[in-house]
Amino acid sequence: QVQLGELGGGLVQAGGSLRLSCAASGRTFSTVVMGWFRQAPGKERDFVAAITWAGGTTYYADSVKGRFTISRDNAKKTVYLQMNSLKPEDTAVYYCAAGGFAAWPTGKYDYWGQGTQVTVSS
Repeated sequence: QVQLGELGGGLVQAGGSLRLSCAASGRTFSTVVMGWFRQAPGKERDFVAAITWAGGTTYYADSVKGRFTISRDNAKKTVYLQMNSLKPEDTAVYYCAAGGFAAWPTGKYDYWGQGTQVTVSS
């Protein structure tokens, strides 16, 4: 099993920035890909960004390209999501996820965090 814990959500004004972090523990050697997803009220969960542990290859949803940056610290087994130029439509619960090769980039993720709320006010 892999445990994921997100930190860093909160309330920010439009145009502001937040950084989310996700610490992985347990059988992390079984994971290849880390991803961020988000779910707004009344909507389905959407993919945001993904990164590979090994090479740091990244992939982004079109809606966040140029504004969000995903990165990882292999030594700390932690993944980050730097969110800049935030918009009210970015308001959602953000989830960290981990998976094997089948997860890349928007596929089957095996492990999920509990989520952290991000609210962007206009």
